[in-house]
Amino acid sequence: MGDSNTTVDAIHFADTASSQRIEPGSVNHPPAPWPAHFKTEPTPDEVANITANVVDTVNNHFDKVPDLFLDSPAGFWRDHLALTWNLRTLKGKDKIRDFLQTEAHVKQVPLQIQIDESQAFRKPQVAGFAPVDGLKGIQFYITFTSQNGKGRGVVRLVQDEKTEEWKIWTFFTTLEEYRHQPEPRGPNRPKGVEHGGQPGRMNWAQKRQEEINFTNHEPDVLILGCGQGGLTAAARLKMLSVSSLVIDRNPRIGDNWRNRYHQLVLHDPVWYDHLPYLPFPDTWPIYTPKDKLADWFESYAKALDLNIWLRSTVVSSEYDASRKSWKVVIRRSFVKTSRPSSSSNPPAGGASDGVVEEELDHMELTVYPKHIIQCTGGSGKPNMPTSIPGITGGVFKGDRLCHSSQFTTATPLSVRGSKKAIVVGACNSAHDICQDFYERGYDVTMIQRSSTFVLSSSAALKYLIGPIYSEGGPAVEDADLFVWSYPSEVLKTLQKDLTKLTIEHDAELLAGLDKAGFKLDKGVDGAGLFAKYLQRQGGYYIDVGTSKLIVEGKIAVKSGVGIAEVVEKGLKMEDGEVLEADEIVFATGYDNMRSTAREVFGSEQVGDK
Repeated sequence: MGDSNTTVDAIHFADTASSQRIEPGSVNHPPAPWPAHFKTEPTPDEVANITANVVDTVNNHFDKVPDLFLDSPAGFWRDHLALTWNLRTLKGKDKIRDFLQTEAHVKQVPLQIQIDESQAFRKPQVAGFAPVDGLKGIQFYITFTSQNGKGRGVVRLVQDEKTEEWKIWTFFTTLEEYRHQPEPRGPNRPKGVEHGGQPGRMNWAQKRQEEINFTNHEPDVLILGCGQGGLTAAARLKMLSVSSLVIDRNPRIGDNWRNRYHQLVLHDPVWYDHLPYLPFPDTWPIYTPKDKLADWFESYAKALDLNIWLRSTVVSSEYDASRKSWKVVIRRSFVKTSRPSSSSNPPAGGASDGVVEEELDHMELTVYPKHIIQCTGGSGKPNMPTSIPGITGGVFKGDRLCHSSQFTTATPLSVRGSKKAIVVGACNSAHDICQDFYERGYDVTMIQRSSTFVLSSSAALKYLIGPIYSEGGPAVEDADLFVWSYPSEVLKTLQKDLTKLTIEHDAELLAGLDKAGFKLDKGVDGAGLFAKYLQRQGGYYIDVGTSKLIVEGKIAVKSGVGIAEVVEKGLKMEDGEVLEADEIVFATGYDNMRSTAREVFGSEQVGDK
């Protein structure tokens, strides 16, 4: 540990405005202070008595619940639809008291909680809270009933530094079942058949076609996009008996992954990536290739009978206040004829089995959903820096100039270095594309516009994901509940600690990057990967091999210098240097997701809100 700390101290980490940048619309919560350590670790019997007192107070003395919370630092109640129909986090006993007295749905049906002892991970126990300084407290899972339905939660207790009383530090409640409406699975699964003589009845395939086309009714919810977000939302709504329609512009489910660059493999492990109701099988690889994931999404949608219109886009949308519903015109396309393409140059990415020329028919349909969910991804349109002089108009005379969203793969070279490539950008896609160029024989230069948070895949597994998402670890439902139970301020504090550990773990790698001229940072407020992901949707790289190529000089880095213009043979930099290239890829990320909202809904109605 001492040697790694010495190495870390020698690494330069940027602390600039760009390293702390967050996306417009994101709220930058400050890290919460850690509570004090307990004086003496409680025995198992004491843990049982302490947690039983919390349950008794909530169930039988509800007016005293605010006094259960920690004063300094303030305790939190994070509620997801258990007590109102809003998502909210309340900080401090005064705000909690006001909420419970004036807004919470507890007067007709009081909140009742029970300790969940169904598995060892859920039982009351002394647990570690702060990874660096060793803070511990009491943690336990709960189940509850409320006026809104049934749910689960997580409670964390710490000892008040002054009174030595055990107080609630974080209290999380989330609704899992709407009142008196259990999900139709397990013992509540549908029968699937109606026996007996019923002339003219439809079979399953006919019923599914009618359901998909919404022949006799309107969808309650329209979902835009059938990636993981859209599929998950549709699956959850189906279990709630809420009809939904998913539309996507692509020809196939999963094309949002299938059509991306050739080498793409998920950087997070399988235990972190399960979808609800149908987890990946035990044979699934730890890191999922893009095409395998795309095919899984297709199977998932079919297995769960989700209603999806492909080749479909929104033509117009407006909210009708009198009907309390949206009016959405959808352009839906169908394949009229198809034939093998006459093109002799099929795509290099291997995204499809062959190129097909298709003739399409189109029709416009109007639906009237009560709600719309935008699941078009955390980002918006590709961010191509068109303000750079020469980037348009055919100034560059090389083989390719494109955004990373248009890049599939590089063409293999018979002689290494016979062609040069420049990748503008220094986050996940840029690194993967640089590695693809290198592996196919190109001389590659990465242009880094601003600092990047880097951690190795092994550090991410060991510290960020592995402790809770792992082989033989808690069920993914328990792991998700554990993570979501943290208020944002506390989660950021936890991530600051974990970032310190990942930096120590990766000290040698980071020192090598620093020496190679690659600019590093620690993320927003020093909270590393998760802060950058949640608040910026970028600015980081989970290393799966490219960092070593940079350290070894096999991929060059040009950092801290802007692009002056695109020229005939490459890029002219602001320091006057001209970097020659046969191919230039701008891995410059994507606009804010609001850009897609503006395209669909217009600026005034939804897009800028």
